Amino acid sequence: MKNKTRILATPLFLMGFVVLFMNSCTVSKPVQKTVVIPPAAAKPSNTVTDIEGNVYRTVSIGSQLWMAENLKTTKYNDGTPIPLVSENSSWANLTTPGYCFYDNDASINKTTYGALYNWYTVSTNKLCPRGWHVPADAEWTSLTNYLGGERAAGGKLKESGISHWVTPNDGAINSSGFTALPGGYRQEEGGFVNINDDDFWWSTTTSTTQITKAWSRGVNYNYPYVYNDFYLKSFGFSVRCIIN
Repeated sequence: MKNKTRILATPLFLMGFVVLFMNSCTVSKPVQKTVVIPPAAAKPSNTVTDIEGNVYRTVSIGSQLWMAENLKTTKYNDGTPIPLVSENSSWANLTTPGYCFYDNDASINKTTYGALYNWYTVSTNKLCPRGWHVPADAEWTSLTNYLGGERAAGGKLKESGISHWVTPNDGAINSSGFTALPGGYRQEEGGFVNINDDDFWWSTTTSTTQITKAWSRGVNYNYPYVYNDFYLKSFGFSVRCIIN
């Protein structure tokens, strides 16, 4: 009996040893970890959207933040429609707000050049998107001073090349990113003139000597400087907005 017991014990011992040896030789696999990639940080917006959904690029110039495109809205920022005035005689007699597109053709001119507004539209203080406004004369002066003064600022404001501007588009380098385009304007009697030659923008500031006029800024294809003058409030000029 004793010899039989030893014979049975030996195989059991060997089997246990083998199992222990195999377990000790098993290579453990690394634990797979799920890599969590955090969402990208939100980038600051470089556009602004008006009440109609038109989206405009913006540009920082010095301490100011400007639209880099002309305004094209047909509604005030409270949703009220701005009167569209097409007839020349009706435009000439306006002493109330009105807008139009150059040659009364929005399909060709709205996207590139924006709308033309008389000064009475500007004076409502509801033309730009909320939080933005039409610049005062002093704010235009700050812009041109930052760009080296009126004699040098025009070229730094104008889009370079002659894709839109008439040659020679003197001095145009657009180093400011303002990207002024020659949308022309509407005269006080209602006629449209100087597309591809000029662009003029209203300020909110009226003339202290002639109450029927207000200050504006403008650029021209043939000069590198900025015009600074006042015009009758019935003119149809472009508008650039600046943030409050």
